[in-house]
Amino acid sequence: MRIIKEDDYSLDVLKEVSNIGAGNAVTALSKMISGKISMDVPDIKVLDFNEVAEVLGGEEQIIVGIYIGFEEDLQGNMMFALDLDSAQNLSKLLYPRERDSDEFDDMDVSVLSEVGNILASSYVNSLSTLTNLKIAITIPSLAVDMAGAILSVPAIQFGMISDKALMIETMFSQDEDSVSGKFFLLPDLESYDKLLNALGVI
Repeated sequence: MRIIKEDDYSLDVLKEVSNIGAGNAVTALSKMISGKISMDVPDIKVLDFNEVAEVLGGEEQIIVGIYIGFEEDLQGNMMFALDLDSAQNLSKLLYPRERDSDEFDDMDVSVLSEVGNILASSYVNSLSTLTNLKIAITIPSLAVDMAGAILSVPAIQFGMISDKALMIETMFSQDEDSVSGKFFLLPDLESYDKLLNALGVI
């Protein structure tokens, strides 16, 4: 397996893929609300998996995690993570309505799961287009819990296949409202090499 490093040319290629994916996501989200949503150029970092909880605010930090698998030519998982304020703001942004409390309800879960699905689809479609690889995603699952608890699921699986994670940090905004989220790409060992080979960097 070839590990991606911060100063690696392959990271530049993946940044370009992410830019395309972000553009696709903005278009889809804007259509979803029939309004304009902006997204900053994604910031991409390579992390040791044990650093993921730290960048989310610590293992005891309550977050919203949207977990999605991908399969076919590439195997692995993706996770979109938001702090509670960003998750609530994103839900309000996409589905404005009167609320009785700040508790997450079924509509919040539905809206945020759809956002995770749109993001995953956008990044996967950009990867498929550039690599000619067939990639399918699974149905999103959402959890509101401490970061350590949410990460325990990918840790059990991911810890056996690699120790690196690719983090794509995104910022959505509409007018003065903004939402910060972190999107993690966790391909398995074989898929790392297959992806980089298809992108022409190894």
